[in-house]
Amino acid sequence: MLCSFFTIFALFRTDDMNFTGILIGAVVFVSIGLCHPLVIKLEYNFGKQSWWILLVAGLVFSSLSIIFPGFILSTIFGAVAFSCFWGIGEMFEQEKRVLRGWFPEKPSRHDYYEHVRQTRGPEYYQRRK
Repeated sequence: MLCSFFTIFALFRTDDMNFTGILIGAVVFVSIGLCHPLVIKLEYNFGKQSWWILLVAGLVFSSLSIIFPGFILSTIFGAVAFSCFWGIGEMFEQEKRVLRGWFPEKPSRHDYYEHVRQTRGPEYYQRRK
């Protein structure tokens, strides 16, 4: 019984395992987890006009992905780049969430949000069915 346990355990030695997928998955998970609050903070402080910050970050990480020769770093930079690109769309959706009242609006930007509510109407920011 004990001998068979060690035989099975020997099949799963760490020097034979490939942790590349786990590493890349963890980095993608962290990059998505960091981009979500980044989008919220950027929209709160600067409004949706700050989408270009995510565009520049995405372009920088895309360039790094092309430049770096290693598979792991290239893949990680590419994944972070597309997390930033996804954040651009989320920036515009975040403004709609603020207009719906799901997220707080910055008090100094209250006039802007009221202007958007008055000029674009509720069909702009309400959810479509």
